[in-house]
Amino acid sequence: MSVSTAGRGAMAPLLLLCAASGLLLAAVAAIPPPEEAARMARYVLHSCDWGALATLSAQEGLRGRPFANIFSLSDGPPGPCGGSGVPYLYLTDMEISVQDLEVNSNASLTVSLAQTPYCRKHRYDPQNPLCAHIIFVGSIVKVNDSEADIAKKALFSRHPEMETWPKDHNWFFAKFNITNIWVLDYFGGLKIVTPEEYYSVKP
Repeated sequence: MSVSTAGRGAMAPLLLLCAASGLLLAAVAAIPPPEEAARMARYVLHSCDWGALATLSAQEGLRGRPFANIFSLSDGPPGPCGGSGVPYLYLTDMEISVQDLEVNSNASLTVSLAQTPYCRKHRYDPQNPLCAHIIFVGSIVKVNDSEADIAKKALFSRHPEMETWPKDHNWFFAKFNITNIWVLDYFGGLKIVTPEEYYSVKP
């Protein structure tokens, strides 16, 4: 089917808009370069739906020993906007790691691009530094009422199953209060990022 000259002229702006949108989406999806460690930390966290939370165990027989457990998390709804950078969690006092946190709220949180298609696409082993992972150190704190709606939107948008979890488990929203950040995304060792640097960058 042929298109008239007038029709081609009308379509040109639309084609340009589509091309520009494609370039924008490609730029948004692009992983930050290794020299931008703070942006990399924000990128990896926002790309991940879960992480490994390590506590000091308060359980009988394990007291004082490191204890790692998997938790669903979110720093905001999925998409290219980048999230807030704050790792939110949905917790219950019935969970053994939360019982550890009630004794000692200090913890570390590791998130890795190994859980995303990125490392699989490039055939990076999870231990390969190019399969970036971030280690956060800090503490777990309950969010206040004004922040609970933000946490709920962040978590339920990624983990809709959470809305159906048993109400008698007394779930509550919490966040990881970051004090230290280590980035491993390239060869040559860990990079240190301050919380101030982390929150000031645009992912």
